[in-house]
Amino acid sequence: MAISRIHPLFLLLLLLLRAFALLPTQAAARGGHDLSDDGDHGSVSRNLLQDKPHITEEMTRGYMSNAELETAVHAFGSRCSNISRVYSIGKSVNDFPLLVIEISDKPRQREAEPAFKFIGNVHGDEPVGREVLMHLANWLCDNYLKDPLATLIVENMHLHILPTMNPDGFALRWRGNANNIDLNRDFPDQFFSVNNDINYRQPETRAIMNWVKQEHFTASASLHGGALVANYPWDGTKDTGKRYYGCPDDKTFRHMASVYSQSHYNMSLSKEFEGGITNGALWYPIYGGMQDWNYIHGGCFELTLEISDTKWPKAAELSVIWEHNRMSMLNLLASLIKSGVHGRIFAADTGRPIPGSVTIKGIDSKVRASRTFGDYHRIIVPGEKYEGTSLFPSAFMHMVISPAVTKEIGNPQTSISLP
Repeated sequence: MAISRIHPLFLLLLLLLRAFALLPTQAAARGGHDLSDDGDHGSVSRNLLQDKPHITEEMTRGYMSNAELETAVHAFGSRCSNISRVYSIGKSVNDFPLLVIEISDKPRQREAEPAFKFIGNVHGDEPVGREVLMHLANWLCDNYLKDPLATLIVENMHLHILPTMNPDGFALRWRGNANNIDLNRDFPDQFFSVNNDINYRQPETRAIMNWVKQEHFTASASLHGGALVANYPWDGTKDTGKRYYGCPDDKTFRHMASVYSQSHYNMSLSKEFEGGITNGALWYPIYGGMQDWNYIHGGCFELTLEISDTKWPKAAELSVIWEHNRMSMLNLLASLIKSGVHGRIFAADTGRPIPGSVTIKGIDSKVRASRTFGDYHRIIVPGEKYEGTSLFPSAFMHMVISPAVTKEIGNPQTSISLP
């Protein structure tokens, strides 16, 4: 009789302990909670405190495991060693290496060329990106010197591909990392200070931040699932309101998003998003996102690409999803080469590179030149007229206005017209 009286209490205690254990660590401050009351949109694809998806073994069949993905990355590095190198930017909570594939005709050298990064699997339950990015790498390797677009990309830029930012979340079949933190809410935010404590920052987030500081990325994109749209900054608003809130380079970001959407099989035909693109804050505001942090702190123009209506589609659909996104990815990369302003800032007396910056009149942002070569790569909307300025005394600026206009400018404190 004693056992029958105690049993319900014991069972209740177990249930309470289990519920407590499943609470997300630092949820409110570190990525589980959007600071805005944004209705249904807040739970579509970027809110950690949603019900965990029921991912069956049948759904995961056909996807590479983390071990298989690591093998595939190293196999690619061996097969395509003439145009690639494989390196690590750090490790996940559970000590899995965050491996990057760099693709270039000179992958082991720094050059005065634009650099682009693709990041997949930011959320553990959105694995399409990791598969699609391996398709992209293999397509470039297989078609280099055969296809003009592949050759253009390999020979004129440095492409960095991180197939999985969140291998632990993928293995656990949930959105957050091993600490159940949404990595796309873990970056320092321009409006709120909740993520400023470095002691709470996740190792995957730190790896990305250090990576951006080490490389001179011109632009980037992260791949997600759960919708079909190209999302651009800002992702949040000062008062957490849900409305259009554009960044200083809003025109350029809309152009980049449109390049992706218009090249996609059907993204631009969206009935929910006009033209298949959206401002993040208009869709639903988030804070601590990777996209805005890249733009503010890295001078890196990043898009958030939702490339599959389903978060975890059947593996049989992956080749179709790749084909639907192939030209979008290639044209986005090629746009960095075919358009924009590219050049170098160097000392007039010694010819040594100077890490100055380039600004465009009317746009309250600047693009910094690299310390290695003094090179800069400023993305702008083609077909419009701009006035550009590089503020650095006693310097020369060598400028290429794509596709084929070159200028040498003495004392670049004076404005120059960019046709």
